[in-house]
Amino acid sequence: MRYGLPLFLLALMAARGNAAGTATWEMGSYQDFLRGQFTGVSLSRDGRLMLAPKTETLFSSDQPVIWSVAQAPDGTLYAATGHRGRVFKVDKSGKSEVVWTADQPEVFAVALDTKGALYAASSPKGTIYRIESGKAVEFFSPVSVYIWSLVFAKDGTLFVGTGDEGKVFRVDRSGKGEIYYETGQTHVTSLALDTQGRLLAGTEPNGILYRIEAKGKAFVLYDADLPEIRAITASSDGVIYAAAQGGASTRRGIAATQTAPGGTGKPVVSAATTTITVTDEAQGGVEIKPKPEAAKPVHSATPQVTTQFSPIVDVSGIEKSALYKIWPDNTVETLWSSKDENVYDVLPSGGQIVFSTDGKGRIYRLGADRKVTLLVQTNESEATRLVQGAGGLLAATGNLGKIFRLSDATEASGVYEAPVHDAGTVARWGKLSWRTETAGGSRVTFRTRSGNSARPDRTWSDWSDPLNDPAGSQVTSPNARYLQWKAEFAAGGGQSPLLDSVTAAYLPQNTPPTVKSISVTVQASGAGTAAAKPAATQSPGASYSITVTDTGEVGPSTSAGTPTQTLGRTAAHQMQITWQAEDPDGDRLVYALYFRGEDEREWKLVKADLQESTFTLDGDVLADGRYFFRVTASDQPSNPRSTAREAELISAPVLIDNTPPRVTAGEPTREGTRVEIELEAVDAVSALRRAEYSVDAGRWTPLEAADGIIDSASERFVLRLENVSPGEHLVVVRVYDAADNAGLTKVVLR
Repeated sequence: MRYGLPLFLLALMAARGNAAGTATWEMGSYQDFLRGQFTGVSLSRDGRLMLAPKTETLFSSDQPVIWSVAQAPDGTLYAATGHRGRVFKVDKSGKSEVVWTADQPEVFAVALDTKGALYAASSPKGTIYRIESGKAVEFFSPVSVYIWSLVFAKDGTLFVGTGDEGKVFRVDRSGKGEIYYETGQTHVTSLALDTQGRLLAGTEPNGILYRIEAKGKAFVLYDADLPEIRAITASSDGVIYAAAQGGASTRRGIAATQTAPGGTGKPVVSAATTTITVTDEAQGGVEIKPKPEAAKPVHSATPQVTTQFSPIVDVSGIEKSALYKIWPDNTVETLWSSKDENVYDVLPSGGQIVFSTDGKGRIYRLGADRKVTLLVQTNESEATRLVQGAGGLLAATGNLGKIFRLSDATEASGVYEAPVHDAGTVARWGKLSWRTETAGGSRVTFRTRSGNSARPDRTWSDWSDPLNDPAGSQVTSPNARYLQWKAEFAAGGGQSPLLDSVTAAYLPQNTPPTVKSISVTVQASGAGTAAAKPAATQSPGASYSITVTDTGEVGPSTSAGTPTQTLGRTAAHQMQITWQAEDPDGDRLVYALYFRGEDEREWKLVKADLQESTFTLDGDVLADGRYFFRVTASDQPSNPRSTAREAELISAPVLIDNTPPRVTAGEPTREGTRVEIELEAVDAVSALRRAEYSVDAGRWTPLEAADGIIDSASERFVLRLENVSPGEHLVVVRVYDAADNAGLTKVVLR
């Protein structure tokens, strides 16, 4: 029985964040355990680990991959390999010998006829050979680049699946062949016979499964959403099982380069490259279309042989492979699918279905209840073929071409390595606890290791001494960011222990918060949200703001450095200080706000224990001058006082200027209709920024400084008026400082 936390408690824990206390790494489901490494250990669909069926290496070749396996009635196996084109004979004891070496790098298919004669198909120059008494005789050449599959009918007829033109050939006993069916696809990747002797053909790149009933006549049993029908098998009850794939690359092992022995004069064969595009349609469908082939085979005399076939498929967000069940009434159901693994073969076995994948050469069993059990992980790149042998299930693999035999007995021991857990930061490890069922002296022992690289390497600690207390064993591995555990299974009295769940407790190192920015804004008293500061040339009465960030970047400005912010008329306005802060652990933060004048040494506290990231000051609490504001953020609300962390940020200098410039005018001088007035403007706090004048309450006209630029706290101006009519006139001059405080003076002309 499994126990879970109430939903309201889970929600409360999630709301509190990670760093408020001890964190846990829990594994207890099928998907949790599936991400680990299995050696002699199985995984049931309900998420229980146990010892696997006893697995032994029956045969190990010197080849990278075994593509096909044929079994004779006496249990003898014939294994077709790549990338050196060899066929091996393996007896029931595992004794082997090479019975044929092709002059091509790949032998993708082997088959035995009704009389026990062996046939092998070499590629990329597709040719079928009959092998007897160690001698190979060319039997049939379909003039195709690839021969992917062979199957014999009961009457001795041989069916041949080919590429790159997707044809099926029928060959009689004498070796005379004809085109039996043209699929219109690029490759016929798999062949099988149903219980009525009808031919089944799987294709690529559109993943179509055909039932070919006569020459030139076929029925589409299923059009899959995946590019390739990889394997087909028919059970005695008329049900057909098909494995489809098309993940990152449907044939990773085919692209291979081999160098022939010097002086052999073998040709270079560059086979057609097929690219498949998968498009997600708006309605959720998947459209898979082949692109035009790049080239036909090119032959030239050179001692190197290159086989190249690389259908690359991008299937992000959809299944990478699937296992289908086609009932006798042609209805189809999906038994299993995966976004992570490619399925390679499927085989009915003992009333259940066994299938193999490229997930570290895994072999799965699908029960009548549709529950999937991971039987064995061979730890090879892929398990390519499955055969039901007399002594148990046989599995051929790629990466290193081997044949494994699974028996009904159980392994005496096994090891499961959990995936690496990332604590997010250096963590202090607590206790490891687990739930097991043991009987007959069986046991499970745990070890841990830790490190600061994402993948275990030489910098990681060694595996710890055994941990034996399931209620809670202290993890002795060094404090680090990453942790991994492994469970060592040992049978007792012929019984396997069962592991249900594992929990590791740890305390992550508290990461300090970050204050990202500080903004200082002036707004009218009682206003809601402050507006962004306009350019200094805009009209008075606007709001002002400045932002300083933790990277030193400031908001839009013509200054190349960090400008001093100038705030004016604060007596009639409010000054709002706003900041942005975040905590990488998701902790709740509390703030403190300080200020300091430019000529002062100590910071003065404005307000502590602020819960919000904004604070408003009355405009008249600070006199004219330059000030700095400092915000301190602390994650103490979510952490013990001893481990709480804080961060701070200081604003750019803020110049408060409530006093307008003083503007004085000299006596005007007249020469006919021309008038000249000299003026002087002085500001006690900030630099002057602009000046303008108005005559007789007319429009405002910009006034230039005597030196050509208004950029100092004191400036001299000369106002020259032309064509002044006789009589009295009023001239008003207005000068603004950097805080948009306006100083005015008037001159009366008579």
